[in-house]
Amino acid sequence: MIIVTGATGFIGSAMIWQLNQRGENSIVAVDTVPPSVKPGPLSQRRYERFLFKDQLWDFLQEVTEKRIPIQAVVHMGACSSTTELNTAFLYENNFLYTQKLWQWCAANNVPFLYASSGAVYGDGSQGFDDASPSGLFRPLNPYGESKAMFDRWIENEKPPAPPAWYGLRFFNVYGPNEYLKGDMASVVFKAFHQIRDTGRLKLFKSHRPDFKDGEQLRDFVYVKDIVRWMDELVLRASGTNVAQSGIYNMGFGKARSWNDLAKSTFAGLGKPMTVDYIEIPVDMRPRYQYFTEARLERLMSLRLSPPQWSLEAGVTDYVTNHLLPGHSLQGANPWL
Repeated sequence: MIIVTGATGFIGSAMIWQLNQRGENSIVAVDTVPPSVKPGPLSQRRYERFLFKDQLWDFLQEVTEKRIPIQAVVHMGACSSTTELNTAFLYENNFLYTQKLWQWCAANNVPFLYASSGAVYGDGSQGFDDASPSGLFRPLNPYGESKAMFDRWIENEKPPAPPAWYGLRFFNVYGPNEYLKGDMASVVFKAFHQIRDTGRLKLFKSHRPDFKDGEQLRDFVYVKDIVRWMDELVLRASGTNVAQSGIYNMGFGKARSWNDLAKSTFAGLGKPMTVDYIEIPVDMRPRYQYFTEARLERLMSLRLSPPQWSLEAGVTDYVTNHLLPGHSLQGANPWL
């Protein structure tokens, strides 16, 4: 049995898809919003039961008492809003809840995967090296700080650990089911709807002389790469060839420009590229990142599969196989 939190969210629901792809259906799905309210993400998925996040603790007590075998806990549940300013809410949901799950996994010898974030690196001035101490980095917002806080707790406090554990620093993840993220959805998703509806796309101008408009760089990674790697870690953690525990970047490993992303999205829709460059809001400028790029040397040293979805291939698959068949935000085809 595998426990997946954030199961009706973007990456959590994608992970259940990935597990189902290899025939794994013994899954406990956990989230704050049940499938009855948000049916889309899990409508085509197979799992044994759904639990609200606060019900999980009673279930884990039952697991402990009855010695029910758990293959892994995959913790994707959290507040993922980079604009959330309620630090108490973030501390409760992104730090304390994760800490409690870590401690249960450590006490019960269960492998643990959790979502960290590329946001911990802040403006990138200290690089994007997942081997560097987390205390070196200064996130640009409370969300990033809440993720960094947990990484620092592991590194500084060195608490008793699960038998295998992986903190996953996701970079700019895009793909099916991200319509669930609302304003936090990727620019690929937003660009698709802008281009389809107006034939044009708005991108931020650059306010730095070393970057041309639209040439700001991000590490874009397709969710199908992400969940394949996560599944490989789950399998390794429960086998004999266990991958070394630690905090790892998860991106494509190559920064690409917003213009590259726009070109691929226009091509997927079969429309000529027409971009309007607009001003970055003044209040956003101090927190705006001009460059992110995941260093993947440590992740690839685990002998996981290499990235398979280039920006062009990922956007094409996303647009043609998932967004176009849906024709609307809520109707976007989750998975084929």
